[in-house]
Amino acid sequence: MAHKTVIPFQNALVVLMDSISYLNEHDQGAFVVSGSHGGISSARYALAVSLRGVVFNDAGIGKDQAGIAGLELLDTAGVPAIAVAHTSARIGDAADTWANGLVSAFNQAAAARGVRMHLSVQEAATCILSDNVR
Repeated sequence: MAHKTVIPFQNALVVLMDSISYLNEHDQGAFVVSGSHGGISSARYALAVSLRGVVFNDAGIGKDQAGIAGLELLDTAGVPAIAVAHTSARIGDAADTWANGLVSAFNQAAAARGVRMHLSVQEAATCILSDNVR
């Protein structure tokens, strides 16, 4: 996969990137699907650009929930963020995350838009991109 793949989805741009470190100012306003873990360091990349939402891999969640700790940080900025189960999509593979990922964790900003456990990434993206806050 190239560093990034942009696909149109429901009147929005979805940007697939195997690593969140590929994120830059050109991705502003996009819904980003990354193959990266959802830890604090990944969230910091996502906070540097105004995004409509972001997807990570839970990487097995790990000690002290380090694999999803960034979701809470993104919530403080109002950014909807989700993580997919590491058993549903390959870590580091955004295309597999988009095609097969299942929600295993999410923040309040995502919940407010209707995201819930076990949705597919595309179903979660539909919720987030609808901008219907509940």
